[in-house]
Amino acid sequence: MEVIKHFRDLHVYQGGKALVMEIFEVSKTFPIEERYALTDQVRRSCRSICANLAEAWRKRRYPAAFVSKLNDAETEASETQVHVEVALWHRYIDQATFENLDDACDKIIAQIVKMIDQADKWVIRVPSKVRRRA
Repeated sequence: MEVIKHFRDLHVYQGGKALVMEIFEVSKTFPIEERYALTDQVRRSCRSICANLAEAWRKRRYPAAFVSKLNDAETEASETQVHVEVALWHRYIDQATFENLDDACDKIIAQIVKMIDQADKWVIRVPSKVRRRA
């Protein structure tokens, strides 16, 4: 079994990073009038997936906080799907590009949901003596 020592080692984080890079390239072609609307929104939401995964990783001592940050990452992935769909509606991207980006988001969401469902495997157990001193 692979040992994960850093959030950057997570497959879901790596998928999020790939999505960020792809969205950035695709969104360069959006019209200038979308710069502060759709372009900015889709870039922010997909970047937030990675940011929330990193935050979740650092909250593994607190199961509820860990799951909460994973939920935030999941909702950012869903938000990204909506922005990508809006780009399709306006014909800023074609159907194949939409399906590729949407599938990438679905894969990320599935990985996050699996982490949430198996949160006990990810949480760091802090000995009770250490908890009392803090």
